[in-house]
Amino acid sequence: MDLKRYKLGEIVKLHTITISPNSGTIYKLYSLPSFDNGMQCEIVDGNYIQSNKFSVPNKCILFNKLNVRFKRVWRINNEDTNKLCSTEFLPLIVDENIVDYQYLYYLLISDGITNYLCGQNTNTSGSHKRIDPNDFLNINVFLPSKSAQKQIGKLLSYIDNKINLNHALNQNLEAMTKQLYDYWFVQFDFPDENRRPYKSSGGEMVWNKKLKRDIPISWETKQIDDVAEIYNGATPSTINELNYGGDIVWITPKDLSDQKQKFVYKGERNISQVGYDSCSTHLLPSNTILMSSRAPIGLLAISKTELCTNQGFKSFAPKSGNIAVYLYYYLQHHIRQIEQLGTGTTFKEVSREDILKFPILKPSDNVLDLWEEMVSALNDRQLEIQKENESLIKQRNELLPLLMNGQVSVNSDL
Repeated sequence: MDLKRYKLGEIVKLHTITISPNSGTIYKLYSLPSFDNGMQCEIVDGNYIQSNKFSVPNKCILFNKLNVRFKRVWRINNEDTNKLCSTEFLPLIVDENIVDYQYLYYLLISDGITNYLCGQNTNTSGSHKRIDPNDFLNINVFLPSKSAQKQIGKLLSYIDNKINLNHALNQNLEAMTKQLYDYWFVQFDFPDENRRPYKSSGGEMVWNKKLKRDIPISWETKQIDDVAEIYNGATPSTINELNYGGDIVWITPKDLSDQKQKFVYKGERNISQVGYDSCSTHLLPSNTILMSSRAPIGLLAISKTELCTNQGFKSFAPKSGNIAVYLYYYLQHHIRQIEQLGTGTTFKEVSREDILKFPILKPSDNVLDLWEEMVSALNDRQLEIQKENESLIKQRNELLPLLMNGQVSVNSDL
């Protein structure tokens, strides 16, 4: 594949026009937090936007100029008015006479661009790399023919669209499960013996002193340790390389933060049997609920393989098979109260002793059995979609450098 060299400044222009938002006008605001929150822009009244922002033209690419290694690059395809972005982005207008819009997006998130920018030692601001726009526009890029660009952009966009569709489907499945949890265990309208909503149909309720509310008469209040074994984690010494690289899955809060998934079955690093034996971590069974207990408190996931964790977790191994998913949502529903148990000066941490005594509403077993039966299909589908997306992301990431370097070509019939 023949490649032609350009400077980035020859194929894009910076659109750095700032405006002061008007009070009473509704804007779409693209920012780093909204990018990290599933790439959902904020809908904001101009009255609440405190400083000037860049205006965002139609069909542009927003390139994050701070901490570039995180690859926060955003395609803005819509033609909505009143679009703004924070000044941590560079809005780029693409010269589509030279470069395909979709192709350029993938070029900008490629390792070649990222590694170049991360290596620019002069572009620093405190502890963070910050891009100098002039250096950015001076980067050399190599482009194939326009037709090849379109084929590559189309293929990679197809994979990304499938990932996004899967992500939306999983969000819908999660919303359904949360709604069901609320209906059954907050409003107490689970199906009674006649399949009618319990509380709305006059099901008997009784006042509970611990929870300070009425609960179904056959339900109980317990402590967390009545329904689950609670474990701390630990970290093998990082000085001894033999402690790492084995086949024991080891999870840190960063893994949950990076993955942002309901289920967890792998982490960034595994530990070896030597590492496992050297510290006080525990091998936890599948369907254990992991909860980060410091820095930050409250990240939750359900394990789907045997694994262990570092000391940043309190892990809940259910004592019965029908309570695992209920416990996950119960902890999620009460996470603010759990956060308030945290103590410490440098960062707050929830202790195992406080968690042991945390109250839990224990539904009757027949209700839990029915709940487990209903949500298991939803959970199985969510896990299947999560794994499919991870496979697609891996495929895209492996194809990206090969396509950008011309090592792989795309069938023209695509």
